[in-house]
Amino acid sequence: MKKKLFALALTLGLTLTACGGGASTESAAPAAVEIPAVEDLTGVDTSAIPGVEDGVLTVGMECAYAPYNWMQVDDSNGAVPIANVPGSYANGYDVMIAKRICDAYGWELEVVSSAWDSLCPAIQSGMMDANIAGQSMTADRMAEVDMAGPYYYATIVCVTTKDSKYANAASIADLSGGTCTAQSGTIWYDSCLTQIENANLLPPAETAPAMLMQLQTGTVDFICTDMPTALGAAAKDDNLVILNFSGTDGDFRFADETERAENVNIGMSVAKGNTELKDAMDRVLSALTEEHFNALMDRAIAIQPEI
Repeated sequence: MKKKLFALALTLGLTLTACGGGASTESAAPAAVEIPAVEDLTGVDTSAIPGVEDGVLTVGMECAYAPYNWMQVDDSNGAVPIANVPGSYANGYDVMIAKRICDAYGWELEVVSSAWDSLCPAIQSGMMDANIAGQSMTADRMAEVDMAGPYYYATIVCVTTKDSKYANAASIADLSGGTCTAQSGTIWYDSCLTQIENANLLPPAETAPAMLMQLQTGTVDFICTDMPTALGAAAKDDNLVILNFSGTDGDFRFADETERAENVNIGMSVAKGNTELKDAMDRVLSALTEEHFNALMDRAIAIQPEI
């Protein structure tokens, strides 16, 4: 491994045991969109970019946050080894994006599994060069790290079950009084669920799989997450219903569109001041449109394994 890896507080769980069915404005079927070939940037001198002087990009992710990233037992569908979990492999949307960046510059990709709350501290300490981990580009997060991107635009949704009294909810007002949760350290828990009147807000789940398990076992009535996580879940469990209030008067509220954007735009973390690496990553992303991002996410959802 490129850097000495200290004991990260791993909260890996198993890969998202996700779920299917439910109304949504987005489709989990692989889209027939042609993804541009990766631009050949191997002639660009990157030897002075902090973190990749040796030609290795060390990327942190949970490896337990499908369809952004997950852990699997082999290298099928383009999975790559997880450096600090011998015999395991990482795959998902984040891996696809990381591979495009590394392929463009001729870098070696090293994926390191980290607990969600350890991602930004790992960047700050220099243990990771970048996090490509489904992180929203919030003001609080960008006070700690710089972020390239967005590399995805994620609608905020709730997820419930078909037999729930909330299955036909048309607004967050219809969720009043429900028991709910979301993943820790996310705007879904800190900013969204708190807007639901009389909500019985349970402590946050440590991981996305743990959050979904609480819904599937009936511990909560609904959860709040982003559309890719919901679609990945809905692809595996047809008892789940996605509640998408976006574009309606019943949606979650933010102070303005700028605040909304920072909460739905997904970015890649680098150390504060590492503009060279940020710019290099942004150059690769600039060849992709939102349509391309959605098509790549559809591919990730289509190949996520059964656990």
